Amino acid sequence: MKILRKIANWPALGCVVLVLIVFIMPSYRQGEPSVSGKTAEDFALTLAGKHTHLSDLKGKVVVLNFWASYCGSCVEELPSLDRLQQRITSRGGVVLGVSVDEDPAAYEKFLVGHPVAFQTYCEPTKKVSLAYGTSMIPETYVIDRTGHVARKITGPQQWDSEEMLRYFDATLRQN
Repeated sequence: MKILRKIANWPALGCVVLVLIVFIMPSYRQGEPSVSGKTAEDFALTLAGKHTHLSDLKGKVVVLNFWASYCGSCVEELPSLDRLQQRITSRGGVVLGVSVDEDPAAYEKFLVGHPVAFQTYCEPTKKVSLAYGTSMIPETYVIDRTGHVARKITGPQQWDSEEMLRYFDATLRQN
């Protein structure tokens, strides 16, 4: 009898595991409401040899993308982030990549072989990504013109898809 009870518990345990997997999947967590409306964490960075802060981009819509050169999905989405940058730059939008590569030399070498049109910064300590609550890469935060997080997007995206372009067109018209 004890064996039969143990066997009967396996399907219930399987259901619990399945539910947990669904909740942690990136597709389930798209646009997490818990971060929407929060003030974006400010941080210092160096872009094109100049020291600046994220807050210096206030007034622009910022697509803040956390990525790494060793992340296959991150690398796959880079060309569509380039195309998004080309589309939004004239309307006050900017794509900003923050690499979490622990080896800045590997990051630099990667960019030589795979140049990108958008601005990118290497932050090997991961303090910035941790401050944002980034749990996996790629992960992206859309920051509105007032410096508030409008949306968190987890996982790779086709940034120049029709759906995304409609979203960014609407976001760029706001504020």
